Amino acid sequence: MADEYDLLVIGAGAAGSTAASMAAEQGHRVALVERDKLGGTCLNYGCDPTKALLHVARLLHDARDADRFGLRIPRAEADWKAVQGYVRRVIQTIRGGTRDEAEASLREQGIDLFMGEATFLSPHEVKVGEDTLRAARILLATGASPMVPECTGFAEAGYITNEEAVSLPKLPRSLAIVGGGPIGLEFAQLYHRFGVEVTVLEQMPALLGKDDRELADMLCGMLGKEGIRLETSVDLRRVERTEEGKRLTIKPDGKDEEQLEVDEILLATGRRPQYDALQLEKAGIETNEKGLVLSDTLQTSVPHIWAAGDVTGDYPFTHVASEHGKLALRNAFSEKPEPFNHSAIPWATYTDPALAHVGQTEEQLREAGTQYRVGRVSLEKLDRAIAEGETRGMVKLLVDGEGKIFGGHILAPGAGEMIASVVLAMRQGLPASVLAETILPYPTMSEAVRWAAGNLDGD
Repeated sequence: MADEYDLLVIGAGAAGSTAASMAAEQGHRVALVERDKLGGTCLNYGCDPTKALLHVARLLHDARDADRFGLRIPRAEADWKAVQGYVRRVIQTIRGGTRDEAEASLREQGIDLFMGEATFLSPHEVKVGEDTLRAARILLATGASPMVPECTGFAEAGYITNEEAVSLPKLPRSLAIVGGGPIGLEFAQLYHRFGVEVTVLEQMPALLGKDDRELADMLCGMLGKEGIRLETSVDLRRVERTEEGKRLTIKPDGKDEEQLEVDEILLATGRRPQYDALQLEKAGIETNEKGLVLSDTLQTSVPHIWAAGDVTGDYPFTHVASEHGKLALRNAFSEKPEPFNHSAIPWATYTDPALAHVGQTEEQLREAGTQYRVGRVSLEKLDRAIAEGETRGMVKLLVDGEGKIFGGHILAPGAGEMIASVVLAMRQGLPASVLAETILPYPTMSEAVRWAAGNLDGD
């Protein structure tokens, strides 16, 4: 006999664990399946360990650059093994203890936890190891996996992804990063600051292609000045293993073909929804070339099966995955499911300085033929930035003639925090004038948002 559940959640990342906990609180009988580690990609291989590494890398960088503040730090160096120990402690703390303690916490909530690969037997039945689980409702929250570009030699030469990059046993001397999006540039900066020679290779004409071009180019200029090699419009022709490491044959746009010798290759070319092992056909779940076929309420083609988080192919962010999990749980037990609200979804690239983004870019507005106004403030004019020697960056707001905010873009230390007021204003339909009139404490970095809102087109 199969175990019967009100809700079966497959995947214990941000989306799945959020939905499972909410369902258990509501008194439903819940099963949670995880094939790898509790917490999913963000906790174990993504957001949290990379931000810990970026923080340590910045401390190291600042210590080496302390002379500009009148400080004399004669020697600043990293103990990579100790740094890795710090990262493991961060993960354990966020998880809520050791793996056993985290599993025990779930069970105390009334959630039945099953560790293993899940496969469908029928629309209502899932096999996990020797266990057969049957549920009235099922939530797919299996996340995403790294994509491997089509290039001869990757499999033979070997490579790492973000999953290995956060816990390398030792630092390579040189690293080629294939992919110039947020993941690629975050790893580029942190590894460079730990003393690794880094080259970023991007197939497209520009790095950070989804961000505001003006601010993205400013950030890339800063990374280049740090000593990171950035190449765009690259034709990656082949990859080979050598006695010393790995060799990439590349043809950057407008340059001669060259061979790049490195110790290691990091693939950061994007991620794709992960569901191949589920055998969706046995449940009758439809897919297409983009992934799962979903309604705007996160419902699959099978009425009692829902999806949330990165597996949807939507915004690949933990904050979105958590909200997906909440909505999918509510909808699964509701007679009137609601659509997911896609308005004002923020994201950030956590380099130093960070680049945060919400809404539309200037490029998108121009392409659509939309009239807009711009409010800009350089950090060079901000007293707090001057006091802390952090004047590289800008705040940019894009609004219409009535003050409606189309988008906000911030390049600054702590940009992820600074973007919050813009997200709130956009979410609530507040005009830029509200931001301009809001009294903020002096001196703070967040004043730049207020100034930008009151400086539309320089008025």
